[in-house]
Amino acid sequence: MSPFTTISSDKMARLIGTANAPVLIDVRTEQDFAADRRLIPGSIKLSHDSVTDWGSAFAGRRAVVSCLRGEKLAQGTAAWLRQLGAQAETLEGGFEGWKAAKLPLVDARKLPPRDAKGRTVWVTRARPKVDRIACPWLIRRFVDPGAVFLYVAPSEVVAVGERFNAAPFDIENVFWSHRGENCTFDVMIEEFGIATPPLLRLATLVRGADTARPDLAPEAPGLLAASLGLSRMYDDDLEQLEAGMLLYDAFYRWCRDATTETHNWPTNKVKA
Repeated sequence: MSPFTTISSDKMARLIGTANAPVLIDVRTEQDFAADRRLIPGSIKLSHDSVTDWGSAFAGRRAVVSCLRGEKLAQGTAAWLRQLGAQAETLEGGFEGWKAAKLPLVDARKLPPRDAKGRTVWVTRARPKVDRIACPWLIRRFVDPGAVFLYVAPSEVVAVGERFNAAPFDIENVFWSHRGENCTFDVMIEEFGIATPPLLRLATLVRGADTARPDLAPEAPGLLAASLGLSRMYDDDLEQLEAGMLLYDAFYRWCRDATTETHNWPTNKVKA
């Protein structure tokens, strides 16, 4: 039986992508990270050497710490985090255990440069509808929980990206954009290496809603309707994004857990 301060890869995999997922902290050494520059989805890469400097930022929060094999670096860092007020566990088997279980890994080489606070920064067109809400949801839930999103005038996206070291997305002639029949959400799933069955199912809905192909999935028109409704409810793009996070949380959980569930009203029995 695992000690109460550890969590299995299977259990952690069920939490990743959900709103209540713990912070996942990767404390592999630079040498170990250089040997495999992939990250467990949603991980933050930090150094165990300076846990006393950054650890207090996680006080009162749930955290899971991973090193190469879930041994001394993860155990020691988690113990320090508990000392600093966090609810910290270690990932059983560490990075190698996760990899052995053939669970998805994010290719960190595809990530844009991080800012001084360790966050990736992204920029796209203002007044989002589908892709420009879906992609930030995907990034925050599976790639970088602290990611920052800038919404600007369409004509200024590339220039803002250059001046503010932000990765442009969902505009023409940039890396993170539509490719053929695939929308930007599809591209991000493929490039980051996180093509799980639930995300691929959700991608079909997003593609149908974003590219005027409602025939791709019966739920696509509903996603489009909800997205257009949100765009009318909020003048502030960041407020719309926060509301959209809940929307995509719900669609993701349906894609993962509830696609076979039906809702049938009881038959009304008419008395003679």
